[in-house]
Amino acid sequence: MSLPRVVISGMGFVTSIGNSKGAVLESLTSLKTGIESIDFIPGTKLPVSVAGTIKGFDTQSMSWAGWTWPEGYSFSRDILRNMPPHGLYALCATEQMVADSKLSSEQLSSDETALFCSSAGSPKLLAHYLHQIVDSKGQRVPPAGVVSTIAGTLNFHLAAHYHIHGSVVGFSSACASTTQALGYGFDEIRLGRHKRVIVVGGEEVGLEATYTFHGMRALSRQSDPLKASRPFDKQRDGFVGTGGSVALVIEERESALKRGAPIYAEIVGWGQAGDGHNPAISDPEGNGLATAMKRAFKHAQLEASVIDYVNAHATSTPAGDASEAHALKRIFADCGLAPKISSTKALTGHGLSMSGAMETAFCALSLKEGFVPGSAHITELDPVCNGLNIIQKTEKYTPRYILKNSSGFGGSNVSLILRSIAH
Repeated sequence: MSLPRVVISGMGFVTSIGNSKGAVLESLTSLKTGIESIDFIPGTKLPVSVAGTIKGFDTQSMSWAGWTWPEGYSFSRDILRNMPPHGLYALCATEQMVADSKLSSEQLSSDETALFCSSAGSPKLLAHYLHQIVDSKGQRVPPAGVVSTIAGTLNFHLAAHYHIHGSVVGFSSACASTTQALGYGFDEIRLGRHKRVIVVGGEEVGLEATYTFHGMRALSRQSDPLKASRPFDKQRDGFVGTGGSVALVIEERESALKRGAPIYAEIVGWGQAGDGHNPAISDPEGNGLATAMKRAFKHAQLEASVIDYVNAHATSTPAGDASEAHALKRIFADCGLAPKISSTKALTGHGLSMSGAMETAFCALSLKEGFVPGSAHITELDPVCNGLNIIQKTEKYTPRYILKNSSGFGGSNVSLILRSIAH
């Protein structure tokens, strides 16, 4: 009995470069950035002053009643009242995905549909609730304070709203989380446990969720949005935070075809490995990521030579980009291979746990629409990248196979291989 082929058959976006598939596609092809100046503390000059902002939404209020969002969505008080700000982003992205994939409410609530989510929770809302408790001397304890703020909040709310009866799982591997979720979702479908898996990542952007990384000296201090996020550039000085949400559905190919859903790409294998090095810093030689890539090739029964494009994890940190460059050299350049390589975080900023789902969706669009996005904002390529084919402009080109890399705190490294449906 042959194993089912697993495809991406629906997607939805709330991102710094667009809140729809069309807007995101236009930004990727034209290299339009979503990074802007931001006042993390209004009226206070801070060393970090840029972020990948979410346009068309206002979630500054601590109450859902004060939020605004783009036209075209209709949500009840019951679903919004206990949600964090990034829960609203996730709802909008998931609604887009449901429409795009043509999934019915019956199919969503079937026990053949699973939901895998990831986020860092809502530190902003958590801080607000804790202040309420302290200021009231313990008399005001918000009933939904836990389920609306902790890392599992998207699982809790989306599973209830869409009546999910398949597996409901949360992933917490930092910036590798949603790529890991896609990998495990692939396994679930291949093993026959589910017909489809919905993968949703969401994050907030602001003082509590973003600026706190400044304490690690991880954020760029550049004030110019066109210079702040520049992966692989010699002068890069840190990442730019972003938020939003991306929702994908992966499923058995035959199920998607039967429903008339769009098929963007096929997932053919994945691999993962740990660095065993440092809680927050990548292995300088990229050993864990190199192993993850090797395992992905072994799982897919493919050679590295088939890869036409690599969507790198590269976040624009000095240490992280260098680590990934060493890993890519070992897999490709040292073997005489030169796939096109870029990091789309130059446009979006770094979406933390949602970045893997977001960039996998970018890869799927690349395969379906026949283009490869360039690595923007590079003025001088870091010599550590010598031998790597890092493209700086979007190219009209239809890749056959794409490799997507993700790395996270604790040394979590994940590599995912996608194939064009035309091959």
